[in-house]
Amino acid sequence: MRKSGSIDRRSVLTGLAAGGAAGLASPTIVRAQENITWKMAMSWPKQVPGVGVNGVRFAEKVTKMTDGRLTIKVYGAGELVPPLEVFDAVSSGAAECGHATSYYWQGKDPAFHFFTGVPFGLTQVEHAAWLYFGGAQELWDKAYAPFGVTPFYAGASGTQAAGWFAKEIKTLEDLKGLKMRIAGLGGEVLRRLGASVVMLPPTDIFSALQSGTIDAAEWVGPWNDMAFGLYKVVGNYYMPAFHELGAGLEVIVNTEKLKALPEDIQLIVKEAARATSMETMADFAYNNAASFGPLKAKEGVTVRALPDDIVMALAKESDVVVKEIADSSPLAGEIYKSFVDFRALCNDYHMKAEWEALRTRKMALEQV
Repeated sequence: MRKSGSIDRRSVLTGLAAGGAAGLASPTIVRAQENITWKMAMSWPKQVPGVGVNGVRFAEKVTKMTDGRLTIKVYGAGELVPPLEVFDAVSSGAAECGHATSYYWQGKDPAFHFFTGVPFGLTQVEHAAWLYFGGAQELWDKAYAPFGVTPFYAGASGTQAAGWFAKEIKTLEDLKGLKMRIAGLGGEVLRRLGASVVMLPPTDIFSALQSGTIDAAEWVGPWNDMAFGLYKVVGNYYMPAFHELGAGLEVIVNTEKLKALPEDIQLIVKEAARATSMETMADFAYNNAASFGPLKAKEGVTVRALPDDIVMALAKESDVVVKEIADSSPLAGEIYKSFVDFRALCNDYHMKAEWEALRTRKMALEQV
């Protein structure tokens, strides 16, 4: 017999097994056992090489790494919301997360441009370094915080092409009146130099070139441009881009929805985005290189570089445009300073390292 008032260990265990201690259970543990489904809206179709495909891969990673505790259902451009409304959908909670690029939302805050890229900016590796180790992620978080959105870097497309042109561009006069589809600050720079900028979603580029609605267009680079068949319409292909040296992609998440997740799943979302960033950069690096030769060989295609005097004019105007953004708010000024300081570090080092390494490799390969 047990003493009156003593604790019966067997009865306690029985009560726990029967759910008698449910009121003592941790809410976090309960949530951790729930299966959650999120909607992810994208600014591009799911099957588009590089951007769409890697957005889908991110969702698959999270679903598999959580063993289905968090399942992300992907919606391509227009399936849930229009391409340029992804940020609003995530901010409002209509979609828990999104895959896009930050300069699509520059109407919210022009400083968002820095987190995709600005003219004569950072390469994709430099951009990642700035975010991960240069303090830029904290600035990005601060810029998106008023909208209830948390951003994660999702890779980049590498150095892009300046675009496809119906006519050869020889002088600054050739830019005046040019009707061109170009995104981001590159469009504003060209507009100030006399071009007529037309903003179109990627899916409309081919038909606009074909119909003559536009005279020129930039999309991404050899891999994506080949997939879109732009070489079938116009043949003057200009490389490299002045406006996107390594345009960054993003996974954006509704902050409240993210914080409501168990801590381990929050970490999985973050690390899945980090893994996707590396995979995306490698995907573009491989496929752009593999696509360049076949693209050059297409009938009627001539690869050209913008003349130096045009590049200098673009650089001068770009500096004005970017400084205007820096002056738009204290936060924009803080982001700008962080960016230009890091760009200067990169330029000093990479001109002696990467640039010289590529130059000497070219010499070696030409000799053997």
